[in-house]
Amino acid sequence: MAFPHLQQPSFLLASLKADSINKPFAQRCQDLVKVIEDFPAKELHTIFPWLVESIFGSLDGILIGWNLRCLQGRMNPVEYNIAMEFLDPGGPMMKLVYKLQAEDYKFDFPVSYLPGPVKASIQERVLPDSPLYHNKVQFPPTGGLGLNLALNPFEYYIFFFALSLITQKPLPVSLHVRTSDCAYFILVDRYLSWFLPTEGSVPPPLSSSPGGTSPSPAPRTPAMPFASYGLHHTSLLKRHISHQTSVNADPASHEIWRSETLLQVFVEMWLHHYSLEMYQKMQSPHAKLEVLHYRLSVSSALHSPAQPSLQALHAYQESFTPTEEHVLVVRLLLKHLHAFANSLKPEQASPSTHSHATSPLEEFKRAAVPRFVQQKLYLFLQHCFGHWPLDASFRAVLEMWLSYLQPWRYAPEKQAQSSDSQPRCVSEKWAPFVQENLLMYTKLFVGFLNRALRTDLVSPKNALMVFRVAKVFAQPKLAEMIQKGEQLFLEPELVIPHRQHRLFTAPTVTGSFLSPWPPAVTDASFKVKSHVYGLEGQDCKYTPMFGPEVRTLVLRLAQLITQAKQTAKSISDQCVENPAGHSFLSWLGFSPTDPNGLYPANDLDEMGQDSVRKTDEYLEKALEYLRQIFRLSEAQLAQLTFALGTTQDENGKKQLPDCIVGDDGLILTPLGRYQIINGLRRFEIEYQGDSELQPIRSYEIPSLVRALFRLSSTINRRFAGQMVALCSRDDFLGSFCRYHLTEPVLANRHLLSPVGQRQVANHARGPRLSLRFLGSYRTLLSLLLVFFVASLFCIGPLPCSLLLVLGYLLYAMAMTLLTERGKLHQL
Repeated sequence: MAFPHLQQPSFLLASLKADSINKPFAQRCQDLVKVIEDFPAKELHTIFPWLVESIFGSLDGILIGWNLRCLQGRMNPVEYNIAMEFLDPGGPMMKLVYKLQAEDYKFDFPVSYLPGPVKASIQERVLPDSPLYHNKVQFPPTGGLGLNLALNPFEYYIFFFALSLITQKPLPVSLHVRTSDCAYFILVDRYLSWFLPTEGSVPPPLSSSPGGTSPSPAPRTPAMPFASYGLHHTSLLKRHISHQTSVNADPASHEIWRSETLLQVFVEMWLHHYSLEMYQKMQSPHAKLEVLHYRLSVSSALHSPAQPSLQALHAYQESFTPTEEHVLVVRLLLKHLHAFANSLKPEQASPSTHSHATSPLEEFKRAAVPRFVQQKLYLFLQHCFGHWPLDASFRAVLEMWLSYLQPWRYAPEKQAQSSDSQPRCVSEKWAPFVQENLLMYTKLFVGFLNRALRTDLVSPKNALMVFRVAKVFAQPKLAEMIQKGEQLFLEPELVIPHRQHRLFTAPTVTGSFLSPWPPAVTDASFKVKSHVYGLEGQDCKYTPMFGPEVRTLVLRLAQLITQAKQTAKSISDQCVENPAGHSFLSWLGFSPTDPNGLYPANDLDEMGQDSVRKTDEYLEKALEYLRQIFRLSEAQLAQLTFALGTTQDENGKKQLPDCIVGDDGLILTPLGRYQIINGLRRFEIEYQGDSELQPIRSYEIPSLVRALFRLSSTINRRFAGQMVALCSRDDFLGSFCRYHLTEPVLANRHLLSPVGQRQVANHARGPRLSLRFLGSYRTLLSLLLVFFVASLFCIGPLPCSLLLVLGYLLYAMAMTLLTERGKLHQL
């Protein structure tokens, strides 16, 4: 595509928009590459916002752009390769970003599309605690619409890239797309590997001018003062990149801001989502006073007033439900961050060797996870644990959580131990990580317990999740590290004098408060307390993972695991007894139909015996792991099994839900309610009313049943007296009529409700004719089959009907004699 250099920017943009409609994708990308190489930044900056939106889609989700979340190499290899080459960290699109970055262009990004907590705080004129937003908020002039962020080209590009995961509509369920094969997922991995390298340094940006570099973003003066909640951090590497305009400056310190910006944008866009209560708790009392004072002082400002607090908080409460794709991308980020942090050399990772000579990248590796990720990830996980549906899709959240809990899996030395079949012992060097992330292990474990107690553990997928968590926490020495962290947090303040002030003031390098106490214990205790109070507030009520309350939950889970194992075995035995074609024969009506079946539909029915064996294996191992973690004795587990009442009638098929006997009958316990909700047990409920008025079954024809009911009702009304007279006779004819025209006395049925027993006497009915059996598929198909077989022997419909009537009369006479003989024996 040859554009003369004298073209106006508006014409360039119009030409590209027209080409986006008329030209194929490959040709458009080739034209864009030539435009980026040939045109100066002065003309390219006008097409940059349009180009970013055309690639990643609009922020309102209407335009999908290149649809990178569905683009896969095996489905569309040509388009996939072209898009990946164009958007590669060293590709043409990033060259355009650096080209504009060198000229210090700024682009407006609307605040209304930021995550809820950020948008609410900015609209309240409260600056978020992330340095990503500092000196970037642009307030509209009087009468203007909305707030904007003034972003440099790199920030603008990464903002759109990260938000496209959130703002675009979820993928339809019918579209089976594997997230790890999609262009977006692979681009995230490439950007992380490029800007957060585990080996070497960050590659310098490509520049069109020899020896030129992209300047770091210059600070901007805010148009209006802000209050700030939380700790007001400046950029981690500000001392390295501020006021560096010389090309002779250290490239690593000059360009490290890209790595920091990328991580901050990913964390802010993907993890900064939590509830209103958490939003309020995150603000310290001092910050709340600052906000209140600021609102009072600026109430008569000339600028447009801030959004009222009630409206802002109402807007903030908009529900946010992360998708499974979102969670998988966050897990990719966490795994790479662990590898990034673990790439520190042993001498650099030690705090004692830290000095000002440490490179900015190494310092960033040390601080990336605890400073930028930990807090928002904890809140994000809490939100997912509390709001995610109780189904198997929670596995994605679970694996994301477990990936963060195991940084040793992404350490360089893990390959040397991967061949060992035994569980790897967690090294003592990870004790500081466990202690400084104590809530990630303990409080979220309690949250998972509460979820597990409400799920159907008979399902193989749910059983697998319990097994995965138990296996991770049962790794050798991990439980001891968690218990040690809890001891450090619960350590009384009176044991070490002058400790209280350390919870509210950050330690300084020149301070001497470490000298009076043993350094190892006091420093670790302070870090644990700082972590817990920083995430939960000074007034938090901590529930120890190894305390009595959690132990009670674990025992309840162990009890439900034992019950689920028994139920899985019962379902397995039931599947063995019933052949594969049973359901087809039931539909035809040639096998017994039980409308009050014991077990509802379960994925065990669809997946077969292999899933039953897997479920039993998962639950057995999970129970063993829980016993190891919490040091449960065999006697305790045996007592739980005995309490469940393991002696069941017919392998548990007749066992009632857990209940107690009250004045009015059986009363369900909480365990019994859980068993009924999840289909583990149920009462044997039979229809006790008028058999003619019972609901129409799935194996009956509704219109035919209603017509037969009207016909039989007419006959019963007209010949009621004759029926009573016939049934009153003491001879064989009377017995024959009673067999057909009367039903068993309700008093002889087993009634579970004591209320129903008092009302049995009122339900006696006289003799009547019932034709409902003719309305079932079973009867009609049986008759059709008989007529078809008779036709093969040259027997017409009328003779066949006479033979059927004669055969039934013989059958009915025999049943009458047997019934009368049974009554005589009962007397």
